[in-house]
Amino acid sequence: MDEKHVVEFNALPQPSSCRLIDFENVQVVPGTVLRTYFLIVKGTRPWVTMDVGLHPLPYASRPDYTGIEVVGCQNGIGLPQAGPYSAVIEFTHLIGVRGIELIGASKRQKIDIS
Repeated sequence: MDEKHVVEFNALPQPSSCRLIDFENVQVVPGTVLRTYFLIVKGTRPWVTMDVGLHPLPYASRPDYTGIEVVGCQNGIGLPQAGPYSAVIEFTHLIGVRGIELIGASKRQKIDIS
């Protein structure tokens, strides 16, 4: 992907049903294969009917820290009651020069991967 493709992607309309949500606990767990990693994120979603996922940002070149957003998506009629969530992603192929940056609604956390 080059810079032109990233600009075109960022110009697309944003969804109405998805939002950045906060996270409370972050763990990086090594995989069973050498130099593989899993990111485990836990927190409280504002609506128990939200699907929560970890979504890497697109880049034209490898950044110092690859951004990974914590995104909650509401499908149809929802239940506006808070509830716990847990989301996992294998991010070995996403590691920036120094690591990753987890991006939530009100905070960011950089994680160095050596």
